[in-house]
Amino acid sequence: MTAPNRIVVLDGHTLNPGDLNWAALEELGTVDLYEHTAPEQTRERVQGAPIVLTNKTVLSGDTLRALPDVRYIGVLATGYNVVDIAVATELGIPVTNVPGYAAASVSQAVFALILELANRTGAHARAVSTGRWARSRDFCFWDAPLVELSGLTLGVVGFGAIGRDVCNIARAFGMQVIVNSRRPVEGVENVSLDTLFTRADVISLHCPLTPETKELVNAARLAHMKSSAFLINTGRGPLIDEAALADALNRGQIAGAGLDVLAKEPPAVDNPLFTAKNCFITPHIAWATKASRQRLLTTSVANVRAFLAGTPQNVVNPRT
Repeated sequence: MTAPNRIVVLDGHTLNPGDLNWAALEELGTVDLYEHTAPEQTRERVQGAPIVLTNKTVLSGDTLRALPDVRYIGVLATGYNVVDIAVATELGIPVTNVPGYAAASVSQAVFALILELANRTGAHARAVSTGRWARSRDFCFWDAPLVELSGLTLGVVGFGAIGRDVCNIARAFGMQVIVNSRRPVEGVENVSLDTLFTRADVISLHCPLTPETKELVNAARLAHMKSSAFLINTGRGPLIDEAALADALNRGQIAGAGLDVLAKEPPAVDNPLFTAKNCFITPHIAWATKASRQRLLTTSVANVRAFLAGTPQNVVNPRT
């Protein structure tokens, strides 16, 4: 039996580990809040609920067909590949997402990775804490080449909100900017992928993951990069052939990589990038500042409110 305005949150912990407030959502109905949901728990927890919110818990076509009471699915993210959109559309279930909420935070993280590669701040700070500076004969020391960004060329693959923000920050550092975008762009040079990989000193990936972009960064493209170049990925892990990147790093084919995403998350303990040279990896946190997560939560609640009012917004399957 359907409970009016019963809202099930399948995996709320990542969005809100305790520093935000669900009160605005609770004003819209009875909320069953789960921090995590295992695949075998999904159907039981959603049964009878018309409104479902998910971040990474998969809602497959078979699962949706087994849940006839579902009337709305809200994805607590921008990417919505965790939901079988075709089946949701067939069943008349609108699916919403939250676009654009993390642009400022992700572009900030891009430059955190670039600056770590350029200045090795963390490594040098750790060296100081172990006493190396105190024991140094000279007034300073450095363990790797220090790179000035001014005058270098940044290549951005994908020119959505995050790509544009990254370009703006790059210009503030005095960098030249080129992009690869399927759409016409103004005020920036739009080049082919092959040209971008050849010319850029730093490459940052911001394109969606599609069958065409899967392993867009492969052995052939890595071979065209400058040996002094850095590769940054805060987009989607499968954009990169990880074995090929590890090999390129270990052979000095490129100078370094900064990654916030991997092809499998959580990753396997034997991922070859963990031991690759000059590879800095953060655990998919580029989006996760408190300000960013608050925007995500606020818009997710607004999406539910709009659905209940009969005027759904941010629907990714508009035929519903």
